[in-house]
Amino acid sequence: MKRDKSQTLYESAIQYIPGGVNSPVRAFKAVGGNPLFFKSGDGAYLTDVDDNCYVDYVGAWGPLILGHRNEKVLAALQSQLDKGIGYGASTEAEVEIAKKLCSMVHSVELVRLVTSGTEATMSAIRLARGYTNRDRIVKFEGCYHGHVDALLVKAGSGALTLGEPDSSGVPKAYSELSHVLPFNDLEAVEEFFNKHGHEIACAIVEPIAGNMNCVAPIPDFLDLLREKCTEYGSILIFDEVMTGFRVAPGGAQQLFGVIPDLTTLGKVIGGGLPIGAFGGKKEIMEKIAPNGAVYQAGTLSGNPLAVAAGLATLETISGAGFYEALNKKTKSLVDGLKERADVAGVPLTINQIGGMFGCFFSVEEEITRFDQVMACNLEHFQTYFHTMLENGIYLAPSAFEAGFVSAAHGEDEINKTLTASEKAFAAIK
Repeated sequence: MKRDKSQTLYESAIQYIPGGVNSPVRAFKAVGGNPLFFKSGDGAYLTDVDDNCYVDYVGAWGPLILGHRNEKVLAALQSQLDKGIGYGASTEAEVEIAKKLCSMVHSVELVRLVTSGTEATMSAIRLARGYTNRDRIVKFEGCYHGHVDALLVKAGSGALTLGEPDSSGVPKAYSELSHVLPFNDLEAVEEFFNKHGHEIACAIVEPIAGNMNCVAPIPDFLDLLREKCTEYGSILIFDEVMTGFRVAPGGAQQLFGVIPDLTTLGKVIGGGLPIGAFGGKKEIMEKIAPNGAVYQAGTLSGNPLAVAAGLATLETISGAGFYEALNKKTKSLVDGLKERADVAGVPLTINQIGGMFGCFFSVEEEITRFDQVMACNLEHFQTYFHTMLENGIYLAPSAFEAGFVSAAHGEDEINKTLTASEKAFAAIK
């Protein structure tokens, strides 16, 4: 495939944009090469500026559960465009989407709209601290919650040590209030809360870790978090920015039957436009301004275009059988990938939950921990990524990002992907 225009645009971009990209995940630094520039999307496909067409498994990093240019979403956007793009004031549609979110995610009694997932997690943590009058927070290794200072931390030398800044520009004082525990480690959770529980404002976790590819919670992990937060009066926050409405109508909390105190949402709820939300128990949410003393505000919160696209998306995925069909086609994809990897003699473990999946080039039969993810063969992934790309399959350019199937993916797209995978697995030495 020729990518001359993408190359030219990248060379221009680096003159004006740091690294040539407006989000690091778009760069090809982890796989080698330069990022692609796209000009259009339709259904399950993306087309780059050189007119190369790809089956898309990134889906704008999760939001496009209906695929690109869904007719209902486009109609909702056009209807709103005819009325205006923003007012800086309340709208009826904001009430409608809030009602919809509360009805679908049963733990959410009140919800506040924001403009990004990062803003949602930042606000939820501030609210938890204000509600509990405590400062310390717990997060988990391998989980990403946006570029919030207090959450850009990594584990220290031991599992229960204070976090260390994971980014330049983050004051150490911020990270000293953040504690990093291993994901899916029951003993670490038990030990830490028994020792420090009365100091902890909140524990925040991706109930399905989608930022170390796709890692599900082991049995009892989320239940133990719920138990310990209840025991010590800490707030349990589920970061469902990625999993909300992606794996089940009520998110991962519905799938696993564990009820958090606060939930952060994003991606799917905007149908591809910038949006975020956080919500939960009424008694906690009423501490937010203007009712309470915890301040949070946003000029573009509840933007009419994002809300219109979100409502159209939520209405569509609420239809009977939507998630069963999405799960079935995703399972067909991953089963086919695994079968072809086995035939080629390539060690591959695949995790799949609903419309999310993750491929790990590992001899491990089951991937449940961060250290297992980090031990995967990155060279194999790089070969796989580039071979798939050359054969018209667009995957996230990182071994640590989940893949997403949409309602627009059909048998033809899955078969094309499996055919390309045979070449990719054959190229791995």
